[in-house]
Amino acid sequence: MASPLSAGLGLKPEHYDAALDCTAKGLWFEVHPENYMVAGGPRLRWLEAVRAAHPVALHGVSLSLAGAAPPDADHLARFAALVRRIEPALVSEHLAWSGFDGHYFPDLLPFPRSNEALHRIVANIEQTQVALGRRIAIENPSHYLHIDGHDWDEIDFLAELARRTGCGLLLDVNNVHVSARNLGFDAGAHLDRFPGDAVMEIHLAGHSHDPRLGEALLIDSHDAPVAPEVWALYRRLVGRIGVRPTLLERDGNVPSFDELLAERHRAAAELHSADAAASSADPLPRLRTPEEVSL
Repeated sequence: MASPLSAGLGLKPEHYDAALDCTAKGLWFEVHPENYMVAGGPRLRWLEAVRAAHPVALHGVSLSLAGAAPPDADHLARFAALVRRIEPALVSEHLAWSGFDGHYFPDLLPFPRSNEALHRIVANIEQTQVALGRRIAIENPSHYLHIDGHDWDEIDFLAELARRTGCGLLLDVNNVHVSARNLGFDAGAHLDRFPGDAVMEIHLAGHSHDPRLGEALLIDSHDAPVAPEVWALYRRLVGRIGVRPTLLERDGNVPSFDELLAERHRAAAELHSADAAASSADPLPRLRTPEEVSL
């Protein structure tokens, strides 16, 4: 049986050698597949070398599942080829759109959670899962302003996507904190309602204040350590739903591998504590293998 996934790190090119050599128990790495959807070359060879030593997850950023059109067929074909080549432990994507009428935007854009959007996204997720030959996880978005046209509460919308398509959910705790601060809702209460059985993966990241508005608007910038408030929410979450593979994201102001690894060890310790607490009440093992989280 494969080793269970504990806490992982986003893999950066400058850390390939350190990642390859690291022997931390339960460590895994996540990459954006768009950076590796090529036929060959050094970057793909490095990823294959890391994959030989550690589990790897693929976290897509450009399928535009909430877009007006189905996912691009060529993009899906190249994504599927990478999935077959790397055999990732997890595959995930965002609940957002980034393309329209042949134009593409370097952002994950919001949409009204309408019944029409639900039907469209269900079809896009189903198409993606068929093309990739596996279940994927959908990430909850960060929110920066109120938009009109919602027919669904966000948690109900995500739960309905999972029910209709069989997909899992990727719960980004920092996204919840940022959105709660920006839109004015209770982050803890939001997490308490989240359907834990559908959560395949958890993300943790840092955020920053808007340069002009300051603390009035938080930005999901991934350029700082995880904030104390987010650690507290994470502890509350895993205390309720149990252990899930957890990724530490850092995309800006990237520090040394050792500094990232120390933050990853903190997440692993939180998972260990949650697992120990659950085991004291339930003798069944709580950690999940890569195969189990990918079913």
